[in-house]
Amino acid sequence: MTRDERELAWRRHQRHEFLAPSADLAAFVARYWVVEWTYDRPYRQLIVPYPNVQLSFHESGAEVHGVSSGHVFHELDGTGRVFGVAFHPGAFRPFLGAPVQSITDRALPAAEVFAGLPERAEVESVEEALRANLPEPGARSRQAVEVVELIITQPGVTRVDVLARELGTTVRNLQRLFAEHVGVSPKWVIRRYRLREVTERMAAGGRIDWAALAADLGYADQPHFVRDFTAMFGETPTKYAARYE
Repeated sequence: MTRDERELAWRRHQRHEFLAPSADLAAFVARYWVVEWTYDRPYRQLIVPYPNVQLSFHESGAEVHGVSSGHVFHELDGTGRVFGVAFHPGAFRPFLGAPVQSITDRALPAAEVFAGLPERAEVESVEEALRANLPEPGARSRQAVEVVELIITQPGVTRVDVLARELGTTVRNLQRLFAEHVGVSPKWVIRRYRLREVTERMAAGGRIDWAALAADLGYADQPHFVRDFTAMFGETPTKYAARYE
């Protein structure tokens, strides 16, 4: 398939902004984000997921998006704007009142979870609504957030069994914790953040030794690495790397 030339020049068509939450909401909210775009013909936007539940505001209303287990495409056309709230992985269970796995790969009207959301989303109005719906985080929710943060900040974490031993628990207990509070498995989260390191190396430029990189990330061989990367990002590593050339 021929690559859409706009894919490599997306900054001409899109504007992204990221904003930090107020201190009293920082235990739940990782960041706010704004995306604005202008396209004169439809464009298929690749979305590569992270394990954050998202609250998004757009022209047709507000939705809660569970974690996507794989990459998805959204069609962008004309001029548009979306304001979003990315919750910390593990922090959304107290808002939802149900296992976060129950909304994985799903979107639902935000009014099913939040009361009093604003029609026009800006940081101040959204934070006011979040405060009105603020739950108690709970010990298990805090634990889930902490475990995901450990995965993010410790590049050497490449296997669930090793993570479980480090935490003094079992693989099964971690799987239950993540199903309840994160929405995807600990293996998925580890894989996602180790693959993020791949894209960071791409962005840094220079030649990449793919076989050595696969080994650094804990893969038994390069084909397994390529398979996981392609499943997550929708392209092989070498093709995806062209975005940074």
